[in-house]
Amino acid sequence: MSEEFKVEIVNPEQSFLIKEDVTEVVVPAFEGEMGILKDHISIISFLKPGLIKIFSKSGEEKYYIEDGIVEFKNNSLSVLTSSIFNIKDFDKSRINELLKEAEEISKSNEISRSKNRSFKDYKLIIFFMSFLTLS
Repeated sequence: MSEEFKVEIVNPEQSFLIKEDVTEVVVPAFEGEMGILKDHISIISFLKPGLIKIFSKSGEEKYYIEDGIVEFKNNSLSVLTSSIFNIKDFDKSRINELLKEAEEISKSNEISRSKNRSFKDYKLIIFFMSFLTLS
């Protein structure tokens, strides 16, 4: 009996990824990292910044997301996200660009001063962790 299921990741620009031979997906849900296998119960959850790990017959793939929603039903996993990057495509210049963007946002008047530092620190931790996974 096959242990595979379908994954589709969509962002505003495109259908980012469709795979039919997935054996496991780990997502950064607000409740914590959530592993999903074939025949998992139906779920809907919000995603926090972190890594999505996709395991299939062709190997492991890792993607960084900033937010999103995940839904699993009828052995089909859907991820809707505003921002997704393949970890293989990350390089130091891209990480520096994203850190600069996070710093600019943290200095803006759109968020309170108390949240400013937390936002910046959180982004730095996420990007540092993502960078460590490049090897």
